[in-house]
Amino acid sequence: MTIAETSILIVDDEPALREALTYSLSREGYAVSSAATSAEALARMDRQMPNFIVLDLGLPDADGLELCRTVRSRSSVPILMLTARQSEVDKIVGLEMGGDDYMTKPFSMRELLARIKAILRRSSQEADAKQTDTVEFGETIIDRLAHRVTHKGEEITLTPLEFEMLSFLAENRGIVFSRETLLDRVWKYSYPQGSRTVDVHMRWLRQKIEDDPARPKILLTVRGVGYKLEA
Repeated sequence: MTIAETSILIVDDEPALREALTYSLSREGYAVSSAATSAEALARMDRQMPNFIVLDLGLPDADGLELCRTVRSRSSVPILMLTARQSEVDKIVGLEMGGDDYMTKPFSMRELLARIKAILRRSSQEADAKQTDTVEFGETIIDRLAHRVTHKGEEITLTPLEFEMLSFLAENRGIVFSRETLLDRVWKYSYPQGSRTVDVHMRWLRQKIEDDPARPKILLTVRGVGYKLEA
């Protein structure tokens, strides 16, 4: 999909910011539409789901997090959240609701454009990987059908949970997931002491994937948030 074929919906109640975003994204070649409220955004999505959503969490008629969750229940469209909220808790909740990334206001327009391009590129790569039943990152190949992982040309032995955790992170590379989300998506359950289980499995995976497990470059910790795979 080319830039000209990529539609972006801006959901923000600030007219000046909507205008600035529309101008900048249109100059990049994207097909841009906008909405000032959650209701207007949902109406637009009912007519046609965009390829990307820039979502302000501070909407006048609904919490942007609720809109994010509603959208995610309907579609896997990438969502970049804009927020004036500074706390790590708000950021974690936003990611757990289904957001792909977030930016805190005020922000650099150049950085926003770069993040949109990165998320779209990652989404395209993930879609291609799902069609081929394999995921590749760096020198590692995950074969879903054979339930096999090779690293630097050699097969490595993973437990079923290690395989599922690595596959999930690889399919969503670059996205940060909290321990609670990993428990829900990989283990399919959650309990208060579960974060320790995630930490232990992450340590085991690093020992098998990383050249230096003490200084990981692939399976990264995002302090105060969770883990992500970057490659």
